Amino acid sequence: MTSKAPHLAPSKATLKTATSPPPQTADTEINSETLLFSLPHPILMIASNGAIIFANAAAESFFSMSAAMLKRSQIKDVVAFGCPLLALVEQVQTTSTTVNEYGIEVSSPRLAQPKLIDVYGGPMPDDPRNIFLMMQQRSMAQMIERQLTHRAAARSVSGMAGVLAHEIKNPLSGIRGAAQLLEPSLSDEDRALTQLICSETDRICNLVDRMEVFGDERPIVKDAVNIHDVLNHVRRIAENGFGRGVRFVEDYDPSLPPVLGNRDKLVQVFLNLVKNAAEAIGDRGEGGRIIMQTAFRPGVRLSIAGSDTRVSLPLMIQIEDNGTGIADHLKPHLFDPFVTTKPSGTGLGLALVAKIIADHGGVIECDSEPKRTIFRVLLPMQQRQRATSP
Repeated sequence: MTSKAPHLAPSKATLKTATSPPPQTADTEINSETLLFSLPHPILMIASNGAIIFANAAAESFFSMSAAMLKRSQIKDVVAFGCPLLALVEQVQTTSTTVNEYGIEVSSPRLAQPKLIDVYGGPMPDDPRNIFLMMQQRSMAQMIERQLTHRAAARSVSGMAGVLAHEIKNPLSGIRGAAQLLEPSLSDEDRALTQLICSETDRICNLVDRMEVFGDERPIVKDAVNIHDVLNHVRRIAENGFGRGVRFVEDYDPSLPPVLGNRDKLVQVFLNLVKNAAEAIGDRGEGGRIIMQTAFRPGVRLSIAGSDTRVSLPLMIQIEDNGTGIADHLKPHLFDPFVTTKPSGTGLGLALVAKIIADHGGVIECDSEPKRTIFRVLLPMQQRQRATSP
């Protein structure tokens, strides 16, 4: 998404303060580079040839490179080939207009994992050939925001399920019973129609039953679960069924501590994700690949609403496939109920996955591009009980 705005990037000129009278000895001046260097967001200035001519402290931390090293590099050298950030720089240079982009994924050999950012770019007022970039990392903020949306969507479905259970299932039972009473007195041709009525009413009742799961607010029974046992169980099911012919790659961290969760529900989550991955791959013969990865990310923490408590979500489980990817217009609504790309799908599978992960106190996120889709789950670990003295 792009938008035009006035040139807001600061120039290399000095800024004079106007909040209080200056000392009588001299005017108070603030060097603009000093100001930019102290900002908390990564900032780069890029020359017309793509060379980086300025990087602040936040940019050093973001790219894991010193300012001196960044200034000896070009922007195409510090981000991966095909990164949308390169297209944004080219657009600003070509049009000489300011551009805002949201949800850009930046990856680099120096980054442990891709980072999701919002970025503002524009030409420098004193030399429009030079580009000013300001980035704001959005990864955890966006994951938490989406997770809250998923929970609200689940609550709306649970309310709808309560209405449907009464207003639809009861009349459907009457319709099905009437069709069964008519069936013995009908010809073979008409009997097929009553059987169609019964099968369709059963299908609708099953759909309502699946929606009623969203209304189950009872706390789940949790215990210490070995997530690798869960993933191995899911892989065996897939290899002997829907995932036959797909190559499975395991990239596990063997030191991963137990997950605090419900084993059966976690099997349901990852079975759903792996099944979706296999269906996205389709009939690709030996070229289909699903990567099941686990890792420990100790720096990931989530704030609990209405409390000062911050919960650590260090256990990362990823399901990656090389299928067709997810359409851009579906990505923001992927975990909403009734959103599906399958001709016969109900759109409740991923919504239920999001609910189960939320019930476990975790978050789920999806990154997708052609031939690379990742579903990333972050979960809390089982806390060890402290020994108490008698």
